[in-house]
Amino acid sequence: MSYFVYILKCSDDTLYTGITKDITKRLAEHNGSVKGAKYTKTRRPVELLYQEEFDDRSSASKREYAIKKLRRDEKLALIMKGE
Repeated sequence: MSYFVYILKCSDDTLYTGITKDITKRLAEHNGSVKGAKYTKTRRPVELLYQEEFDDRSSASKREYAIKKLRRDEKLALIMKGE
């Protein structure tokens, strides 16, 4: 099963990075479930801007960590490159 690293745009224009096995389900959780991340619960609705797919959790986690360390402008450049 694949893992996804994703970047969301929150209603306050901030960016949130996460990891999941099911991107559609996770996006729904961020937008309307108690299972959404604490950060996104007060910043709904959120919009999926970017995703990358990986074969294993370890690779996805390493990529998530690397993306989280990027500055906002670097994340936006990554998003633009991926479109």
